[in-house]
Amino acid sequence: MGEHPSPGPAVAACAEAERIEELGPEADERPPAAPEDMSNKRSNSFRQAILQGNRRLCSKALLEEKGLNLSQRLIRHVAYETLPREIDRKWYYDSYTCCPPPWFMITVTLLEVAFFLYNGVSLNQFVLQVTHPRYLKNSLVYHPQLRAQAWRYLTYIFMHAGIEHLGLNVVLQLLVGVPLEMVHGATRIALVYVAGVVAGSLAVSVADMTAPVVGSSGGVYALVSAHLANIVMNWSGMKCQFKLLRMGVALICMSMEFGRAVWLRFHPSAYPPCPHPSFVAHLGGVAVGITLGLVVLRNYEQRLQDQTLWWIFVAMYTIFVLFAVFWNIFAYTLLDLKLPPPP
Repeated sequence: MGEHPSPGPAVAACAEAERIEELGPEADERPPAAPEDMSNKRSNSFRQAILQGNRRLCSKALLEEKGLNLSQRLIRHVAYETLPREIDRKWYYDSYTCCPPPWFMITVTLLEVAFFLYNGVSLNQFVLQVTHPRYLKNSLVYHPQLRAQAWRYLTYIFMHAGIEHLGLNVVLQLLVGVPLEMVHGATRIALVYVAGVVAGSLAVSVADMTAPVVGSSGGVYALVSAHLANIVMNWSGMKCQFKLLRMGVALICMSMEFGRAVWLRFHPSAYPPCPHPSFVAHLGGVAVGITLGLVVLRNYEQRLQDQTLWWIFVAMYTIFVLFAVFWNIFAYTLLDLKLPPPP
C-alpha cells in the first residue's frame, strides 16, 4: 500500500485551530508548534492568527453568517468569487481592511479612459479612432518602425482602437481585475497584468511583424484567462453562483473582442501603407494568464518563490522575452522585411 499524501497547509491549519478549541483556555498559555506543512508557506500573520486560536476559521460556513452589512457582503462575495477553499475565504473575510484599496486596476483604467477622451477630442473621432490618419503619430502606440523605442512595448495599452475596444476592456478590468486585486494585492495582479502587456507586444513583434499594437487586451486577457483557468481547475471548491453561466458570458465577451480585433486587422486599411493593429497581443496575454497568472491565483497567502511551477514559468517567460529581443534586433534585417513607413 502507498503512503497517504500529507495534508495541505489549509487542512493542517484548520486541524490546529480545532485542537486549540478542544483544549480551551489552557492552550493559550503555551506556545503551540506550527505544523511543518505551514512553514515557509503561509505568511507569519496567518500562522500567528491560526496558532493563537482564531476559532472563526473553523466555525460555520461563511455563507451562513447573518446580519452582515453591505461592505461585509461585498467582501464575502469577492471571497467566494476568487478563492476555492473555505478556510482561505474565512481568513480573507476576517482580515481584509480595504487598506490599501485596489488602486492599481482603478488607476490604470482611469488613465486609459483619460487618454482615450483626450485623443477623441484632438482627433474629433471616438468610434474606430484607429482609422484616423493621425492616430499612429501618437508616441504611445507600438509601431514596427519605431520598435527601438522600448517604452512603446508597454505604453500602447493607453491607446485604443475606438470606444467599442475601450469599453469591453474597461468592463473586464473592473469586473475581474478589481476583485482579484482585493484578494491577491496590487503587486501580484500588477505583475500578471504587466507581464501580459509586454508579452502581447513582443508576440506581435515576432508573429505579426508589420502591424502596430494598441489597447490593453494583453493585460486584460492575462487576468481573465488566469481567473477562468483557476475556476476550472478548482471547480468543486469554487462556490460562486452561476459559475458555468458566468464563464460562458466571459468567454463570449472575450471571443467577441478577439473577433473584432481579427476583423479589424484584415480589414482594408484607411492608410494602405500601414495595416490596422494586430490581434496577436490577445494571444500573448492568454499565454501569460494560463501560466504565470494561474500560479499566482492558486497560491493565496503563499510565497511564490516556494512553488516549483512558478520558477518554471518564470524561466519560460524570461526565455521568450530574450528570444523576442534578439528577434527584434536581427530578424527584421535578416528577413529583409518590407515594413510600413513610420507615421
